[in-house]
Amino acid sequence: MSYVDGFVIAVPQANLDDYKKLANIAGPIWMEHGALSYVECIGDDVPYGELTSFPRAVQAKDDEIVIFAWVVYESRESRDAVMAKVMADKRLKMDWSAMPFDGKRMIFGGFQPFIEL
Repeated sequence: MSYVDGFVIAVPQANLDDYKKLANIAGPIWMEHGALSYVECIGDDVPYGELTSFPRAVQAKDDEIVIFAWVVYESRESRDAVMAKVMADKRLKMDWSAMPFDGKRMIFGGFQPFIEL
């Protein structure tokens, strides 16, 4: 069964084009190193919940858009190998202070699917 990394971030609307450029660079690199799929989504129907919600999870501000993304791998072992290659790839070396989003508010994690249809 596959393995999935999931990400949720808040991107300032003013930085959305810069974020899209970064995603269009990163996605093909993930795929080149062995990911099965790479998906980035812009929040379209993500209301601010009273107790929990995607915007609350990343402390999204009024001028920020929630991005939900995931990467699929063959297995956890494959993910670990792909991630090591991605993190070592010089094309993704950048100044983290110049990122188009606040990385401190990014939520991410690895998930083992239990149903795949």
